[in-house]
Amino acid sequence: MPIRSICVYCGSQPGRDAAYVAAGRALGRSIATHGLRLVYGGGTKGIMGAVASGVLSNGGQVTGIIPDFLVDMEATRHSLGQLNELIITKDMHERKHAMFERADAFVALPGGIGTLEELYEVWTWRQLGYHAKPIGLLDVDGYYEGLWSFMERTVEQGFLAPEQLAVIHRASEPERLLDAL
Repeated sequence: MPIRSICVYCGSQPGRDAAYVAAGRALGRSIATHGLRLVYGGGTKGIMGAVASGVLSNGGQVTGIIPDFLVDMEATRHSLGQLNELIITKDMHERKHAMFERADAFVALPGGIGTLEELYEVWTWRQLGYHAKPIGLLDVDGYYEGLWSFMERTVEQGFLAPEQLAVIHRASEPERLLDAL
């Protein structure tokens, strides 16, 4: 199946390392230059905002999907008007389903428990055969090294099949990750 859109999961905060926001912008630029549409959580701050800005400033298309209760926490209403498409949902469940439906692939950048929950949900769905869409980790400055080591341990201990770990594409540069997907 050709990839026309990529759902990006990432922090609504910038994190402590400026490399995270820079990687978000770089991924956004790469998404735009590959002619892909960004599907993301609709936030205009932090890494989320950087990814969207990277896409928009390079002529790309952006679909933001955000629950009504998060609009004032994760976005500025002015910036939301710059998106090509904005979908406001009633809750997080509806948001995640809408993001999944509109995406042909998934990428996680640094983020917190929300980012991890979204990553693990689409990974679980893939393991269960619900979809066959590619999944990637943009491992900025080794952010995901500890998680990756833990997941390798789950394989060693018999809780995850090696082929299920192998479905995750991992790279430290946006271009390499998009090529792998």
